[in-house]
Amino acid sequence: MRLNVFVLGLDELNLSVLLRLADADRYEFHQLLTRRKLQTGTVSVPELLTQAGHQLDAFAGSIDAIVGYWDFPVTMMVPILCGRYGLPSASLEAVLKCEHKYWSRLEQQKVIDEYMPFGLLDLADEHSGLPAPLSYPAWIKPIKSTASEGARYVENAEQLRDALVHERRVIDRIGRPFSDILAMVELPPKIAAVSSLACLVEEAATGQQVTVEGFSRGDLIEIYGVVDSVSYRGVSSFLCYQYPSRRVPDLVQERMAEVSRRVISAVGLRNSTFNIEYFWDPVTERLSLLEINARHSQSHALLFELVDGVSNHAYMLDLALDRDPRRVEPGQGPFPTAAKWFLRRFSDGLVRRIPTAEEIAEIERRISGCTVRVVVIAGRRLSEHDGQDSYSYVLAEIYTGALDEQELHDKYARCVEALSFTIDD
Repeated sequence: MRLNVFVLGLDELNLSVLLRLADADRYEFHQLLTRRKLQTGTVSVPELLTQAGHQLDAFAGSIDAIVGYWDFPVTMMVPILCGRYGLPSASLEAVLKCEHKYWSRLEQQKVIDEYMPFGLLDLADEHSGLPAPLSYPAWIKPIKSTASEGARYVENAEQLRDALVHERRVIDRIGRPFSDILAMVELPPKIAAVSSLACLVEEAATGQQVTVEGFSRGDLIEIYGVVDSVSYRGVSSFLCYQYPSRRVPDLVQERMAEVSRRVISAVGLRNSTFNIEYFWDPVTERLSLLEINARHSQSHALLFELVDGVSNHAYMLDLALDRDPRRVEPGQGPFPTAAKWFLRRFSDGLVRRIPTAEEIAEIERRISGCTVRVVVIAGRRLSEHDGQDSYSYVLAEIYTGALDEQELHDKYARCVEALSFTIDD
């Protein structure tokens, strides 16, 4: 009999990746709520948990695993639901120690030196300034956000004031439902005193941005990949993720792996995939931990599959079924390198036309190792789409596998040229 795996927000692209796992015929994958229901607008976590519970209770077969690969609230719903149904998972408290930006910094501070100076800002204070001894430039971030939503870069006090006005407009969308989850655990007094509508402020890191992916199973913490994060020239918005990393020396990757093991052990994250974002400055040789995510990145799933022959979803699935993850031999996929590209527009507009399914299928047929996912909806303004960063709007996500970096760029350029959007200013 097949094992029943319930996936929060299961979408078509990731289902296709799951179905290409070598032992996929052993599983029946079930969508547990839609991604739209989970991540659109301001959600009610108690209502989502109730709806998920109704769906699970109505299922006639066995419930063998509950998994997820999206950010808030999925990351936190997985341990809650697994706890209710007696399934393996990380603890909710450990997940919160990773995902609550201020709590995470306090935990990191206990075991590593590779973090940026940080502090808190009270949005209720109209005269908030940069906390001492921090200096500009700095980043202002909600203590919980997704896809860099609400994050603002500031270089002086005037920009800080403008950033706080922006934060007050956007912080409720995730901050208020995040409060519902924080209420489910006994918080340390120092964290309980922090409003979920507060902001973390930290000095800006410099250098190359990379992401370490790994998993924790009991006391074992393994790193299985390092992915470069490349930004558009002159702005902080991501242009692409590229695997394997070409921007950070092997010795630095080993150091990142060791730092990652220390912080994952310190927060007590067990039986979970994770990804940790870093900056490496080759001039100062400074390594800075940016943030910890208590999940693997679904954005990287196709990249691992294209290069290694197995997606990172395999680790998630093994852990959820209480198995030791099987070791994957790197470089067994069809391409030596792969990238996920973000086709962006840097001003708002009304989407009049998006590429058709037939047009996308033709692009994917003509360009080997290419997958295109349009993420905007015709008839809506770009600013009406959730999960955007503070400076741009993603129109499409484009995955390419290639023989080398030049071919990666060439395939991306061919895709962009073939995609037809009509957007009114």
